[in-house]
Amino acid sequence: MGRISTLVLIGVGAFFIALAPLVKFWAAEKIISAPANQFGITHLEAKGAQYFSKQDLKVLTADLDIIVTTRGDVKEANSNRVVWDEATVVNDITNGRPQIDLSDRRSAFDKYSGVGVNCCGVNVAKAPVTLEGQIYKFPFDAEKKTYKVFNSSAMKAFDARFVREDNVGGLPVYVYEQDVPPTKTSTLTAPASVLGMTDTTGDVQVDRWYDGKVTYWIEPATGAPVKQEQQRHEVLKTQDGIERSVAFVAVAKMTDETVGKLVQSAEEGKSQINLLRNIIPLVLLVIGVVLVVAGVMLGRRSRES
Repeated sequence: MGRISTLVLIGVGAFFIALAPLVKFWAAEKIISAPANQFGITHLEAKGAQYFSKQDLKVLTADLDIIVTTRGDVKEANSNRVVWDEATVVNDITNGRPQIDLSDRRSAFDKYSGVGVNCCGVNVAKAPVTLEGQIYKFPFDAEKKTYKVFNSSAMKAFDARFVREDNVGGLPVYVYEQDVPPTKTSTLTAPASVLGMTDTTGDVQVDRWYDGKVTYWIEPATGAPVKQEQQRHEVLKTQDGIERSVAFVAVAKMTDETVGKLVQSAEEGKSQINLLRNIIPLVLLVIGVVLVVAGVMLGRRSRES
């Protein structure tokens, strides 16, 4: 009976010792991933923004409330990817104009690396798009380097450079900055008189041009954004390249409430990662060693008896 107990203790102990690195280096990486059933609402505000009002046919200045709702499409997710749908509503608080702009996008990305995947009808404003670079999040264990990040306004990926370390709500983060060069995003028709073209009558074609700067505050272990600021500069140009009007100029920042919620979520994710990568493997290793030592000691006592 003593010999059997010894073998059991040593066998179970050896199993726990072997399981520890398996959990740390394999299981943790499989468990740590972006959720398929994502649901979140973020709020941004843009004070003193300028935008061309289709209702007034002129440029208005206003404080804007921007609401972004993100929902995961669980049916389209699989073992490697997740698919998220996003809807954005912009409200003019100053002039009492709700829903001055509505937009949507559908994105698919690798749930481990955060890199875009082209499937499942991905689009921006219902227009098919080719995704590349990071979508929504940076990789787990983000590094102090440059990443390609997809910009939905320009519908292309641009470099986001690591610029510094920072602290948001007590949480250490990495800060990345993305500069988007002037990019034509659409062509539309507008009355020449509205654009101040007194020497032209009727409608003219104008191109909408976007450039901007996006700053991301990223919790590195999870790759999750906890804060974001967008400097947007959009203008209308006629075919001769002359700028005729502001389309949308604003600095949009996440509200303190939204940042607080994202910080809390990132802290929870960071704790889960630490639990899977460090605490559980260490506990398994310690238990395994204790069992093996107990088994060896029990075996010696049995032989001495």
